[in-house]
Amino acid sequence: MSTIDLAQALGELQEDEVIAGVEEQLAAGTDPMAILGEVQKGMEIVGKRFEDGEYYLSELLFAADIFKKVNEPLSDKLAGRETAKLATMVLGTVKNDIHEFGKDIVATILRSNGVEVVDLGIDVEYQAFVDAIREKKPQFVGMSCMLTTVFGEMKNTIQAIDDAGLRDGVQIYIGGGPVDESLAGHVGADLYCRTAQDAIVAIKKHLGVN
Repeated sequence: MSTIDLAQALGELQEDEVIAGVEEQLAAGTDPMAILGEVQKGMEIVGKRFEDGEYYLSELLFAADIFKKVNEPLSDKLAGRETAKLATMVLGTVKNDIHEFGKDIVATILRSNGVEVVDLGIDVEYQAFVDAIREKKPQFVGMSCMLTTVFGEMKNTIQAIDDAGLRDGVQIYIGGGPVDESLAGHVGADLYCRTAQDAIVAIKKHLGVN
C-alpha cells in the first residue's frame, strides 16, 4: 500500500509525490482502476478549489498536466486487459471550454470497460459532433464542461444534432464540475453522469448487459 495519499497530493498540486505514488502502487500490483479512482478524487479536490476561488486557471492547468503524466502508464495497464467491445461513444468538451482532464478520465475508464471512445478533444464545434456521429454511428455521445458560461453551447450542440436528424439514434450523457441533473433536462440530454462509473452503469443498462 502506498504511503502517499494520491488524492490529497494531487489536490495540493504535489507533482513529484503524485507520480511517485502512482509508480509505487503500480509496482505493488494495485488495480489501475483503483489508482485512477484516487487520481479522480484528487482532480475533484482541484475542481472544488477552483470553484471556490482558491485555485485559478494556472493551478487548474497544472493539475491537468499532472494528470496527463500519470494517466499514460495507467492507460497502458488498462489497455492490456482483454475486454470485448461493448459500444461506441463520441466524446468531447463543448465549444468555448478548454478543460480536458475530466474528459480524459472518463475516456480512460470507458475504454477499460469495453467502450470505444471517439475523442473529439476540447472546444469542439457543433458540426464536429454532428460529423462524428454521422461517420462513426455511435450509440452514445458524451459532452463535458467545467464552465457554467458554456451551458448554452451544450444546448446548442444537442440542438445541432437534432437539426441534423441524428438525435433519436443516440443517447446523450453530460458531465463536469458544474453540471447537475437539472441541466440535463434544460439542454436536452438523456442523462447526467456525476462520474465515469455512472456512465458505464448507464451504458450497460441501456444495452441490457450486466
